[in-house]
Amino acid sequence: MFLPLAVVAYLFVPHFASRSTQLAPWLSHHGTPSEKALCVQPDPLFPSQDDALDKAYDFISSETFRSASIKRLSGAVQIKSESFDDLGPVGEDPRWEVFFNFYTYLQATFPLIHEKLKVEKVNTHGLFYTWEGSDSSLKPTLLMAHQDTVPVPPETVDAWTHPPWSGHYDGKKIWGRGASDCKNQLIGVMETIELLLETKFQPKRTILLSFGFDEECSGFQGALPLADFIHKRYGDDSLAIIVDEGSGFQESWGTLFAKPGTGEKGYLDVHVVVRMPGGHSSVPVDHTGIGVLSELITKIESSQYPTFLEEENPYYSQLQCGAAYAPDFPSKLKKLLAHRWTSSRHTCKSKQDPLALEAAKQGPEIKYLMQTSQAVDVISGGIKVNALPERVQTTVNHRINVGDTSKVVYDRLTALAGEVAKKYNLTLHAFDGIEEASSIMLVDSRKLEVAPVTPTDGSVLSPFSVLAGTVRALYGTEVIVAPGISTGNTDTKYYWDLTKHIFRFGPGHDPEDSGALSGVHTVDENVNVANHLNVVRWFTMFLRNMDEVDLD
Repeated sequence: MFLPLAVVAYLFVPHFASRSTQLAPWLSHHGTPSEKALCVQPDPLFPSQDDALDKAYDFISSETFRSASIKRLSGAVQIKSESFDDLGPVGEDPRWEVFFNFYTYLQATFPLIHEKLKVEKVNTHGLFYTWEGSDSSLKPTLLMAHQDTVPVPPETVDAWTHPPWSGHYDGKKIWGRGASDCKNQLIGVMETIELLLETKFQPKRTILLSFGFDEECSGFQGALPLADFIHKRYGDDSLAIIVDEGSGFQESWGTLFAKPGTGEKGYLDVHVVVRMPGGHSSVPVDHTGIGVLSELITKIESSQYPTFLEEENPYYSQLQCGAAYAPDFPSKLKKLLAHRWTSSRHTCKSKQDPLALEAAKQGPEIKYLMQTSQAVDVISGGIKVNALPERVQTTVNHRINVGDTSKVVYDRLTALAGEVAKKYNLTLHAFDGIEEASSIMLVDSRKLEVAPVTPTDGSVLSPFSVLAGTVRALYGTEVIVAPGISTGNTDTKYYWDLTKHIFRFGPGHDPEDSGALSGVHTVDENVNVANHLNVVRWFTMFLRNMDEVDLD
């Protein structure tokens, strides 16, 4: 049950309502920073009292709004909006046309938005909404989501508990492709704006919405043109904050953390091509192209990139927050953190990093927050059983660690491929664009360096403190807000020049259901309705808070 916003704010006023957070004492009696000083938690941040806006916020808890919200999200899920890796250009490939249907649905479902806001289409299906603020000196707030979903393989349809395009509501959850990635966030943002429009709210700070349509296939035709469009209009460092889909809430070490993504690993695909003479398989060479490529793959997989944790890596801040607030935080990790601070505050990649290696014991999902990953994902070669293969190829996918660069990958693969090329008297063409017979060729594609890390000082008024303060206002002060990092990439990879304050965050959470989001990219995708309603509550409070703070 949620109390009225005005009541909750009043209860917090004596200790938490001040907009100027006091910094915790910085130094411990040992002369080192106190643990909580390294992870300052902003006070809960409530918007100023406004009867009409507070009434609208309280309406989110009504059965009327709940029923309408279920219908809206369910309807969105029922519209197929799959994106595929092999899609052709917009206007040529007919599979893009499903997005006309989705926009028609948004127009019908949110009439005030499409009456009052400026709506512009970028590359046909990209949607850009502008709610002009009354104070043009304030940098705008940008909220993002994507319209598309990953495809549903036809052979998996029978495995779904409820059909993937049914939008079925079972009394607690809405089921279907896109229910949790990320039509829930898109519809939640739209519900928030529609609700604020109904109250006659007029923002001082301009609010922008940007909805791509090909995030699941890297955003080349949706997010990239949208980002260019926004950049041409507003310029470098022109936005106060960006909030896109991303990580949410997680129970760790006996404490509930909200983990807005403040960084992303880099990305690099490398195609390895081996060219060798063909011939009849009845008179084979000792090592065919497949054998040579297999040897190179074995070399690549026989050793990994080093595990190390730079201080700018958001996971380092997560550990600091865990040490400060989590009762079950491992004592060994706490000691290693303290040692890192009191000795050298920077890692040396040529030496092992004890802190990173100990943290990595928590599992691969943690290890790869601190290590460049490599995965041999695609392989092809040979077309006939009695013909020696003349050209074989594999693709190695890399997610680059904070502190590494693509050059680290280039250098390592060049060295390994050089060893194999020398052994078999082949010419090595490492990233030079040349392909010829009797050679090993390395070709890069889709290179993306590590994302800039968003500032997250909770001791000062900042975009992070507004976001974190809104989280703690909605969910309570027992929730610790810590920077997060993603091993994957969102559409924000094209938006880096627009602001230093980018957060990849799913603000929905159901305290009674830790599995409120499930089935992302697989069968039985669903979202808990209580989680979704909290998305609307959070965005409603967040936009009001952003409208009242002076960040510029």
